[in-house]
Amino acid sequence: MATRGDRGGRARGGGRGGPRGGSAAGSTPSESSYRGSERGSYRGGSDRGGYRGGDRGGFGGGERGGFRGGDRGGFRGGDRGGFRGGDRGGGGGFRGGDRGGFRGGRGGGFQAPNVDLSTQPTTIDARLQGNDQNALVSLFQGLGVQGPDSFPTRRSWGTVGTAVSLRANYFPITFPKALYEYEVKIDPAVAVRRVKRRIFWLLERAPNFSQFASHVAHDSSTRIISSKQIPLGDNRRLVVSIPFYDEDEEGPGPKAKTYTLTITWARDIETESLRSFLAGEAQYREYDTLPVISALNIILSQYAARMGTPVGKNRTFFKSGNNAYDLGGGLEAWKGYYSSVRPTFRQLMVNLNVCTTAFYKEGNLADAMQEYARGGGGRFTPFVKSLRVGTSHLAHRGRKTIKKATDRTAKQTSFHCEEFGGKTTVHEYFRRKYNINLRDQLPLVDVGTKEKPILLPPEVCTILPNQPFRGKLSDAHTASMITYACQPPNVNLASIIGEGLPRLGYVPSQQPLQNFGISVGASMAVVPGRILPPPIPTYANSRAQIDDRASWNLRNVRFAQGATLTKWAVLVIQDRGRNDFQGANDPVLGQTLAGFVDMCRKSGMQVDATRPRIAVATIDRSRLQESLQRAISSLAPSATERPKLIMVMLSGGDKAVYSTIKYLCDTKMDVLTVCVQSEKIKKERGQMQYFANVALKFNMKLGGVNHVLDNESKKWLTQVPTMLMGSDVTHPSPGSLKGTPSIAAVVGSVDDLFGQYPASMKLQESRKEMITDLTEMVVERIEAYQAKSRKLPQRIFFFRDGVSEGQFKIVVEDELPKIKKAFERFGNPKAPFLPKLSIIIAGKRHHTRFYPVNDAGADRTGNPRAGTVVDRGVTSVYDMDFFLQAHGGLQGTTKPTHYYPVYDQNNLTADAIQVLTNNISYLYARATKAVSLAPPAYYSDLACERGRCYLHDLLNATEASTSAGSTGEEQVFRDAVKQWGEGIGPNVRRTMFYI
Repeated sequence: MATRGDRGGRARGGGRGGPRGGSAAGSTPSESSYRGSERGSYRGGSDRGGYRGGDRGGFGGGERGGFRGGDRGGFRGGDRGGFRGGDRGGGGGFRGGDRGGFRGGRGGGFQAPNVDLSTQPTTIDARLQGNDQNALVSLFQGLGVQGPDSFPTRRSWGTVGTAVSLRANYFPITFPKALYEYEVKIDPAVAVRRVKRRIFWLLERAPNFSQFASHVAHDSSTRIISSKQIPLGDNRRLVVSIPFYDEDEEGPGPKAKTYTLTITWARDIETESLRSFLAGEAQYREYDTLPVISALNIILSQYAARMGTPVGKNRTFFKSGNNAYDLGGGLEAWKGYYSSVRPTFRQLMVNLNVCTTAFYKEGNLADAMQEYARGGGGRFTPFVKSLRVGTSHLAHRGRKTIKKATDRTAKQTSFHCEEFGGKTTVHEYFRRKYNINLRDQLPLVDVGTKEKPILLPPEVCTILPNQPFRGKLSDAHTASMITYACQPPNVNLASIIGEGLPRLGYVPSQQPLQNFGISVGASMAVVPGRILPPPIPTYANSRAQIDDRASWNLRNVRFAQGATLTKWAVLVIQDRGRNDFQGANDPVLGQTLAGFVDMCRKSGMQVDATRPRIAVATIDRSRLQESLQRAISSLAPSATERPKLIMVMLSGGDKAVYSTIKYLCDTKMDVLTVCVQSEKIKKERGQMQYFANVALKFNMKLGGVNHVLDNESKKWLTQVPTMLMGSDVTHPSPGSLKGTPSIAAVVGSVDDLFGQYPASMKLQESRKEMITDLTEMVVERIEAYQAKSRKLPQRIFFFRDGVSEGQFKIVVEDELPKIKKAFERFGNPKAPFLPKLSIIIAGKRHHTRFYPVNDAGADRTGNPRAGTVVDRGVTSVYDMDFFLQAHGGLQGTTKPTHYYPVYDQNNLTADAIQVLTNNISYLYARATKAVSLAPPAYYSDLACERGRCYLHDLLNATEASTSAGSTGEEQVFRDAVKQWGEGIGPNVRRTMFYI
């Protein structure tokens, strides 16, 4: 069995941010990479090892951290079908209770409320029974081909697999016949979200508006939704003056700033068309649901926003009882809930899920900064930037926003003070003026402006409550977050039903829902699913035995195509680690290399008997790149002696060392590398398994194929020459220099084994999601296919990763023409190259979760079984999307992937695309198990992460490191382009160097 992936804990974002976890298996922890989230918070992970960045915050459980306890670890049916968490791990396996209630375990994290599941239905929703859905599909078949503004309609429902019933975290809602929307303009304009929220809070209490407050909801920005028409008067506007005062003030002072709010009519929102859309009426296929959905989201979030702390879009967090967890380092994690209205067949639903994010702990700023430093935090500015503090040294309470931390303490900073006779230090000033003896261990913080800095000692600052942390979490914070956030399915399900519904004001119904005539059902939707049969991964000498976790053993197998290992070398990194190898002649190193070579041979690789050349690099932090380049160059004294591959023995997990090695070898030296941890490869226990996992990478990087699908499973895929492609874009994370480019990657298979996926990578405009140079990148991939297969593909399945739902149409409008333009390079007017193209967007940034209603659909963790697919009940009314959980959950609540075909010339049936996607999920080369994301999309993501290594300094910048004197965003971009140079070397780019 392969080990956990090397991407554990790496950050992703989309624009994305926070950590996203590593692969399920098959790689060494040293190959970790990091990708940031848009807003520095976290969302639930996948089989990839933990985390994936959320759009705006919120951290949901992954399959790799968290808890799986339970006395028996599995599922045992109860008298009334309920679940009870085990005693050992935060609510692990399922155990039937007399009344079906959940009970959380005694492990880490939060405990689930006691919920009686006997009140929750176990039969599939009535709306999904009968022949209505089949009639709907028959109707769609008569709608014709895909139009310019529509996606492929559903041609069929999936039938392959074993039927199961699943709860989905969706709740039915009723909605009124009409709504009224008004636009709000604030004068003077306000940019700070917190101030806007306060202004709208004051608006609800204003004398000439409070009469409407009971039947309105707002977004605290520009929109008001009302259940009744608001009288605007003859000038068709309502003007309200708001004297501003903060929440800790009793009222506005004599110098209070006054804001003028002008409210005007925007539109009347009728909802009957939405009912027709939900019914699947053909003429409403192009109906725009956004006005109604966004208005309902505002209404549904209103109660929660007043009772909790909103962070980002559709997420509200609460601190009470056991909902706060100390992360250390000055931060704590709060549990909250995500909610979003979703249109489904014959029912409007609200998708409700648990999420978690980091908040600052209230208290003295100096104490928090010292705790942050003790917890392994680096520079203070990322920790304190934009933090609001109260000041305690003045007679009146002041509120300030920190701009940055300085690099000088109170004793090191002096200024001219007339009161004390001239120049004095900040330390002396506070002693004499306020009788405060500062500790003088921490830098001052700047609460002023760029033109007029105001420096304060952190000892006199108090962190104000309810402030989310928007930076990038440290490794220590991330590890603590896993402990709290990653909960098993029974705990999350109980939390959603028992706590989420009432906290959000849904059950029992709170205002303003009642005055809008909106109600939310107390029961989760129950939808039909199917468990798809697994393919059989096949090796040169055997066929894998798949277990119920969609994994298999690597013992005594020979790769489907073994590569040849010649001209390789070893680079030993010495960084004062206690497990470092002692040098080129270290006998333990010799034994380790001999053991690894033996494993490669047993796995079917051809290995040159010549002993690899060995070099040693002692890390010099002040000249890191220079010292590493010198050591690498010693392994290639001439061009003819350049090794094909270097095994790098890392001393530890230093990201700067790892990134520098990848940058030098991929782009400058044009040589492949595989990084391993010295501590792990020399450790006796588990050494053979570790050898096998590293051999997986050696074989793939050298052009081999680890395993393939059995003939029956790949029969449909290989009927005609077929190419699988994937693409992704990664964006700068929090802490990056502004102007740092985004990185796009496209991968493509090269033959009918679907094992090798070389990549194309390009820099593009910062934070642009659509791929700028897609045409050239697709051309490179088709050329690689043509060179290897001696033909052109007739079918292309293109998996696009990392696109939010609101950008689906942009993919068709922007990227589809670029792909088709690439096709033109390979044909001519008499014989054009016109492969049948299907574009499928693969999404992990969603909050849909499934919970088996009984043991027929559950694995040992209580999650759905590997291969579970859902295409009814919580999917699009018209389009052919589906949710697939191809992998087996390890820990936590498993997240399916949402696959959404947006273009299809292959006329795919539901079974064809669902079985295809499930089958190829077993082809991920770095693991001996199915993975959560189709490998073409997964590989493109890995390639993007490798590209981040080449811009490590810009993506992990300090204020001082402005990269060769960068003075603005344009200069930063130019610096990045220069650093990127020609990109991947010509030899490396022909391989899966990024794996």
